[in-house]
Amino acid sequence: MDYVDVEVGQPGPGEALVRHVAVGLNYIDVYYRTGLYPQPMPAGLGMEGAGVVEAVGPGVTHVKPGDRVAYAARPPGAYAQLRTMPAAVLVRLPDAIDFETAAAMMLQGMTVQYLFRRTYRLQGGETILFHAAAGGVGLIACQWAKALGVTMIGTVGSDEKGELAKAHGCAHVINYNKENFVERVKEITGGKGVPVVYDSIGNDTFIGSLDCLAPMGMMVSFGAASGPVPPFSLQELASRGSLFITRPTLFTYTDKREDLEAMAADLFEVVESGKVKIEINQRYALADVCQAHIDLEARKTTGSSILLP
Repeated sequence: MDYVDVEVGQPGPGEALVRHVAVGLNYIDVYYRTGLYPQPMPAGLGMEGAGVVEAVGPGVTHVKPGDRVAYAARPPGAYAQLRTMPAAVLVRLPDAIDFETAAAMMLQGMTVQYLFRRTYRLQGGETILFHAAAGGVGLIACQWAKALGVTMIGTVGSDEKGELAKAHGCAHVINYNKENFVERVKEITGGKGVPVVYDSIGNDTFIGSLDCLAPMGMMVSFGAASGPVPPFSLQELASRGSLFITRPTLFTYTDKREDLEAMAADLFEVVESGKVKIEINQRYALADVCQAHIDLEARKTTGSSILLP
């Protein structure tokens, strides 16, 4: 990654010019940087940001110059002070939510929203397994699960991260460097397993996650922090009790404007209510983004991280 000056043009039809106040840092940025997710080169990185609309192109009516906005969407390019981008992905920010909070929560918060409210709709009373419970998505999930009346079992990589997850509402934490998470899940659930596993780790946890599911349970594989899941036989699902599996992405769930607005409104409501607090535990200057990626890949970060232009 190079920190360079580029010419930013005026917005064309359907576009907006946005000056960022804060930019989100997410593991998906690593996937794009390493080529796991391909994109044309040269290109920018970064999937979410918050700032002020400076200009709009022809046909844009839902935002106007001066509006406070945020987004989590393709194409990448949020690692910038100023960018011209599709206006359709922008949502207006409520007055009660500041720019830093917005930049830290749009991608991670709307991810939890679709995982919990759409991919497998939690009703309350369930016991679930959520990997990486002390990360940005994880800490939001801990709080949202508790607000829904759900018992969350969370995996973490250290005792310190375990305490952090517990403090945010995670009912049971498993340090996967000290314990076998499959055995502990079976202990906690009395041998029944869980109806759903949310797994953003990928290669290292995939088969173990399947082993934690109750018959006809749902495996939600939504990331690959340890590397992509290798090819596997569908018989792995049959032999464990007619399991379901899905590989969702936020961008499919937010593709329709009405869905994007409904998901953002749900997220804004739960944050404004105080049931979910956004923990920004790392702040980096935009120019120091290389160090931010090093820390993210080394799993040194907790909660959310933002870049400040």
